[in-house]
Amino acid sequence: MYEIGLWEMAVIGEVALLVVGPEQLPRLARTAGLWVGRARRFVSSVKADIDRELAADELKKSLAKQAESESLYEILEDTKRSISAPLDDKPSTDEAKPAAPVADKSHDSHG
Repeated sequence: MYEIGLWEMAVIGEVALLVVGPEQLPRLARTAGLWVGRARRFVSSVKADIDRELAADELKKSLAKQAESESLYEILEDTKRSISAPLDDKPSTDEAKPAAPVADKSHDSHG
């Protein structure tokens, strides 16, 4: 917000003392302090509301983006299908048994 230094406060205090007078100055300072406190609380409340709205908006965007993408369930099902597909293409265990080895007699010297 606004930065007010020591010298600015001193000048404001002197002007207030000259304008209002020494009798009314304490009451004026108290009232000004109350108003400044209320203004700060109001500004802080507005900032908190804006932050909550931004967080809610981010959450909505994140949920919308997540809804557009594939769900985890669909990804898992696709992965299961892609893993089981090569297994389904393989022959069954009866067909997968290798035939008995046949001896190659062309190289046999005893024959």
